[in-house]
Amino acid sequence: MLNRQKEGLPIVGGAALVAIILLLLCGMVGIMLVKGMQHFWPAPLYEVTYQDAKGEPKSMYASLLSKDFTTTGGHKRWLFNQARLYQFSDQQHLLEEQQILRMQTLPELIDIQLRSGNRLFARLLGVNDGEVPLPLAQLPELLDQVSAEVAAISEVEQGRLAAIHQQIAQYNRRAVEEEAPARVKLEQEFSTLMASLDARRKTLAQIRLLLVFDTGEHYHLPLADVEKYLQINQQGNLQKFVTFLGNIWEFVSDTPKRANSAGGVFPALFGTVVMVLLMTLIVTPLGVMAAIYLNEYAPNNSVTSLIRIGVNNLAGVPSIVYGVFGLGFFVYQVGGNIDKLFFSEHLPAPTFGAPGIFWAALTMAMLTLPVVIVATEEGLRRVPDSLRQGSYALGATQFETLWRTVIPMASPGIMTGVILAIARGAGEVAPLLLVGAVKFAPTLPVDMEFPYLHLDRQFMHLGVLIYDGAFHSNSIGHGSSMMFASCLLLLLVVLSLNIVAVVVRAKLRRQYQAMAGQG
Repeated sequence: MLNRQKEGLPIVGGAALVAIILLLLCGMVGIMLVKGMQHFWPAPLYEVTYQDAKGEPKSMYASLLSKDFTTTGGHKRWLFNQARLYQFSDQQHLLEEQQILRMQTLPELIDIQLRSGNRLFARLLGVNDGEVPLPLAQLPELLDQVSAEVAAISEVEQGRLAAIHQQIAQYNRRAVEEEAPARVKLEQEFSTLMASLDARRKTLAQIRLLLVFDTGEHYHLPLADVEKYLQINQQGNLQKFVTFLGNIWEFVSDTPKRANSAGGVFPALFGTVVMVLLMTLIVTPLGVMAAIYLNEYAPNNSVTSLIRIGVNNLAGVPSIVYGVFGLGFFVYQVGGNIDKLFFSEHLPAPTFGAPGIFWAALTMAMLTLPVVIVATEEGLRRVPDSLRQGSYALGATQFETLWRTVIPMASPGIMTGVILAIARGAGEVAPLLLVGAVKFAPTLPVDMEFPYLHLDRQFMHLGVLIYDGAFHSNSIGHGSSMMFASCLLLLLVVLSLNIVAVVVRAKLRRQYQAMAGQG
């Protein structure tokens, strides 16, 4: 009886450890889920009347973020988020509960989100076109028309105007004379386009919103500066849910704004996925070939043992060391020589001699290479020697045996290494800061411009976005909830990539187990 109890202790202890680990994981995901969802759910706006430090009553338009802050004396504090004009970030106010004199929701209060990423809380009084007042019912239609015109102007600026700038820059590099007919024609087209765009902007500037802020100040806001507005206090639960879904779509499809504390994360999401896919395409064949050599061809001697020890130790090297190596070798040495050989006309401006997504993928491939090698070697060892001997007995060469028998049977182990590489590569930040990831990239690494995949471009990464937002943002309210939402999205990206790899691994395992059973 005593022996059975002793045997059961490790089982109970192991189950308890597993339960603790699961609780920690669920707690981590739960915190990110709750905090992240706060970023998308529309919060009501209040007119808050409170007493300041001098005991004088003041009022502000704000949303309530939390009631959980307490002082050393046990007094509860409420955290409000206030957004006024000319502020580059939302302003938080901690008020003791006894300071608050009154809180009320006003139907005319609106949350205005500007194209710059800033927000405004104000009362909407009216809309006008120049001096002509317009019905408020026309505001949604007017905003759609103005947004379409702003998009058209932006398309001209990023299209034809950008092409003219590039052509003029080429003329400057070639020292083309100012009186050259082609250059004169190009500059005339530039002047005509600029005059047309200025006229269109002046027309847009006539359509304005009449707002009143909590200070009592009246302000005419050009409708062209408005991205969208929400009349939150007039929305029912169904409308709030629709707004919630719209905010999620905006988050994954829009670009970051206001120092990565507002807007969306699409460039970072896109850059993360592209970098991980490039890294996977690089590290998988290199890791598999290295493992095949070590397991199938290399002699079993002290040199091979040292190589295996070195590979295992490389997995423990700090990631920042890989980043420094990638910057010094890939970027400065390899990229600099590529520029000298193929892009000398662009020097001293570097093309490949600067951090970019290709060097980032190579660096991350080096970082994850030991993981793939170890996992692949383990998969190769699990292939029974009897299969190799049977293949040799049928007249197959060693290469044919590897290609047609061993590698297919070891493919689940190879996919395990790929899964681990994806998980680590998607979450690393330190090396990417040195070899290509930036806080904001004006263009994507993949677009419709030839050659479509631009390996020399810098890119945005979700991990870098989270790092920048968490450590360089003074916001503890709306901005921090965006960081939690970004963390949740990064987990979903890693989970999605891993699910795809796990499904492929399971399919391969079933396929070759069936083949082995038939054999």
